[in-house]
Amino acid sequence: MAALDGYTAQPRASLAAPLSRAELEEHFATQIETRDEVRWDETAGRVTARRLRRLGALVLSDVNLPNPDAGLIAEALLGAVRAGGVAGLPWSEAATQLRERLAFAHHHFPENWPDVADETLLTELEDWLGPYLTDIKSMAGLSRVDLAEALLGRLPGGWGQRQELDRLAPTHLEVPTGSRIRLDYATPATPVLAVRLQEVFGLLDTPTVAGGRVPLTLHLLSPGYRPAQVTRDLRSFWNSSYFEVRKELRGRYPKHYWPENPLEAQAIRGTKKQNGI
Repeated sequence: MAALDGYTAQPRASLAAPLSRAELEEHFATQIETRDEVRWDETAGRVTARRLRRLGALVLSDVNLPNPDAGLIAEALLGAVRAGGVAGLPWSEAATQLRERLAFAHHHFPENWPDVADETLLTELEDWLGPYLTDIKSMAGLSRVDLAEALLGRLPGGWGQRQELDRLAPTHLEVPTGSRIRLDYATPATPVLAVRLQEVFGLLDTPTVAGGRVPLTLHLLSPGYRPAQVTRDLRSFWNSSYFEVRKELRGRYPKHYWPENPLEAQAIRGTKKQNGI
């Protein structure tokens, strides 16, 4: 089909004719490129795999790739994690606590324990997370990955070092009543034991972790689980501040046990009546 366009004084003649797919395939066969494209689709929230046939910028076909290379899928997913940051991973409560315990160990013994800061984990992402991405194609699928196990896989000492972590940074501490209280390592320099004050009557000295090197910060709680005192020197608290705390809490919780001598008193749970006092 012929056409005339351009300015009236300088018209330009053009001629065009349609080409069929078969003609394109025949005449430009050597220029047609087939390429597999595996990439992260932000809108879909998953890795997509397509097989494209192109002639320059012209897409001749675009079809799903049924069995894309597993390495390419992992690479695309790792790229998405890098873009979103380590904090965007689906950390479970257990994995978060493990990471905090590892950060505690690294803070106090950096020569023996790997760093688990965001920047380090991003730099080493392919090494510690990559092996766990088999058959994972989406962020939702990452919830199937055991991130705690992936972190433990970074320990150079294997199973023995895992046991050492339990010794240096135990998950829980048993208090005089027999309750096992979970420790909080969110701040590596000063891990916390939050416990009701009455459950540590008779405990003279501040409990420690890291093989006795790091005293716990005690958040001593009222029977209503409200902070009554924060200390890293329990013996000093019993001999001084306790009496002011006792005076205040006796009025607010008269059914509970507030002995005059906390150093010799029995640790209890619950009210005086529940404990036959």
